[in-house]
Amino acid sequence: MKVQRVVLNSRPGKNGVPVPENFRLEEITLAPDLKDGEVLARTLYLSVDPYMRCRMNEDTGADYLTPWRLSECVDGGGVGVVESSLCSTCSEGDIVTSFNWPWQTHAVMTGSGLQKVDPQLVDGHLSYFLGAVGITGLTALLGIREKGHVTKGANQTMVVSGAAGACGSIAGQIGRLDGCVRVVGICGSDEKCKALVEDLGFSAAINYRLEDVPTRLKESCPSGIDVYFDNVGGAISDAVIAQMNNSSHVILCGQISQYNKDVPYPPPLSDETQENLRSKKITRERFTVLSYMSKADASLYELSQWIKSGQIKVLETVVDGIETMGDAFCSMMKGGNIGKQIIKISQ
Repeated sequence: MKVQRVVLNSRPGKNGVPVPENFRLEEITLAPDLKDGEVLARTLYLSVDPYMRCRMNEDTGADYLTPWRLSECVDGGGVGVVESSLCSTCSEGDIVTSFNWPWQTHAVMTGSGLQKVDPQLVDGHLSYFLGAVGITGLTALLGIREKGHVTKGANQTMVVSGAAGACGSIAGQIGRLDGCVRVVGICGSDEKCKALVEDLGFSAAINYRLEDVPTRLKESCPSGIDVYFDNVGGAISDAVIAQMNNSSHVILCGQISQYNKDVPYPPPLSDETQENLRSKKITRERFTVLSYMSKADASLYELSQWIKSGQIKVLETVVDGIETMGDAFCSMMKGGNIGKQIIKISQ
């Protein structure tokens, strides 16, 4: 069987911005014979995510992330359908997902490494397993629950940076559902600001490219900031932390503004920001969702119920075809997507 796949063609230079040419499309032949325990799956959807930028480096800077290898097939979140199986836990027609799905149109995988999912959890929107009812939704929900200290009735204000991205767009809605009275999003276009307020129910949204972030934060958060869901780092985070209340909480989810720079993770903070954290007793601990996977099943069910009831709305940017993977990844890294960036590989 002839299949198309995407391999890592080159690494971005030091402090490099990724370009589509870092990836290469190839055609290979898959051997038809499965070994015991293997399945042949047809890929339906693939995901591109900010953490993947770290995997383009020889050293990812995180012990739980392996680097992609040059001239080898790239992998990440994927969902597909089993076409044939020699695995006792997977049957033909099953919908399966994995965090390490090869960027291929079809793939032979070990069945034990796949998670079987129920399409009814997402009302048939199978791409949601890569976002809102997958690792992205878990990151938003467990980040808030484990590090946010949101309390109903406590009159709290939450700020979310990267708020129109896959994780931020869900996190803001969960903050509101869990009891924050104000949820303010920071993003990079007027179109995104409109989506946050009109579609997702944020109290306000700030376009950091056009507006003065400190001034707009003061206007939007008159009682200060109690919880900050941080997806971006850098100057935006410095501005938010400067207006946080005593004993408030930073959920350190991602630092996309720093991923192209040759700095450790989490990146170093300015002296002024460190002093703000210290003097106001603000908690800011790195959050990794993989540390909380014992809570995954219950959390995914909760996310599913919220989505089915319409309490959480899911935004996606979908492009077609495996040949668009490199372009989609680079666009996502520059904020070209609203909600989760999804690549549809087959029907």
